[in-house]
Amino acid sequence: MVRISAADVGKRVSVRRLDESGGTGEKFTDTVGVLTSWDKGVLLITRRDGQSVRIPESALVAGKVVPPAPARRRGPAASYEELARVAARAWRPVESERLGDWELRAAVQEGPREARPWEAVVGRREGFTRRANSVLPLGDPGLPLDEALTVVRQWYGDRGLPAYVQTATGAEGTQELLGAELERRGWIREVTAELWTGALAPVADRGEPGGVVLSRRADEAWLARYQRKGGSEVALQVLGSGPSVWFAAVPGASESAAPAAIGRCVVDGRWAGFAAVEVDPEQRRRGLATTVMAALARRALDEGASAAWLQVETDNAGARALYAGMGFSAHHAYHHYRAPGTVENGRY
Repeated sequence: MVRISAADVGKRVSVRRLDESGGTGEKFTDTVGVLTSWDKGVLLITRRDGQSVRIPESALVAGKVVPPAPARRRGPAASYEELARVAARAWRPVESERLGDWELRAAVQEGPREARPWEAVVGRREGFTRRANSVLPLGDPGLPLDEALTVVRQWYGDRGLPAYVQTATGAEGTQELLGAELERRGWIREVTAELWTGALAPVADRGEPGGVVLSRRADEAWLARYQRKGGSEVALQVLGSGPSVWFAAVPGASESAAPAAIGRCVVDGRWAGFAAVEVDPEQRRRGLATTVMAALARRALDEGASAAWLQVETDNAGARALYAGMGFSAHHAYHHYRAPGTVENGRY
């Protein structure tokens, strides 16, 4: 029985439809997610991972409204908004501006690019990490959506950057409706990742003390191992931002060699956020990533933290296996939407 209608847009639903693929498998297909539109006989449902599913109304067999995504059975309890704000404080932009409840964030640097035939000197502005160069929309922008997006595009355009909006899916209070509206306007979804959470103490128990050097700043050796634009002043400013930042390094084979492994942790109240955990490819599978995270976790515990979070891309199978083994699990997915007609300047 179909117990949903267009009036249920914005609610989490479970639907069953006829499988029209023509295959010989199951006759029906089930989909669970947020109903983001019901227009001209077609339903659009956004699943937990951010993928949109189009379902013809004529194919519906059953449908009902279901409760919000069930609370996670392990790890610290937290709302999406709390984690979004904690993560934003761990990657502070160089410049920001409020648009209602949206925060426009930018962290840019100047860089050269090849001149066109009619140009003499050409500059380029590049952003260090999408997380510090995108809109964080936690509520109402105070304007109709189209007007707000016009302001966003102008703001980033003035800074020589493509306009990005970060949205999330898969937890209570996430932004499936906004993501669907952006897609209808031609915004392009890029780089889906997940924010995982877990208890901090078990992470600290995973490694033996010693062998890891902790510091308050990223020195040249640490930056030599860091794979993202770690040498720029803007990158250093963003990396060093946050309430209480720690950098970890396992020394390399010699004083002049890059560290065998590195990591970064931002302590913010009860939360410890892990990032930039990287290991020399020739020394992987020796437990160095775990050793680095354990050392950072012990320091975070000393500062009063009890819960941990980290961000991991959906296609990074090795990291996902490591973090799952340490007790982390996915809380929500997040996505960056790029404005149509804009091109990335440089590597984010």
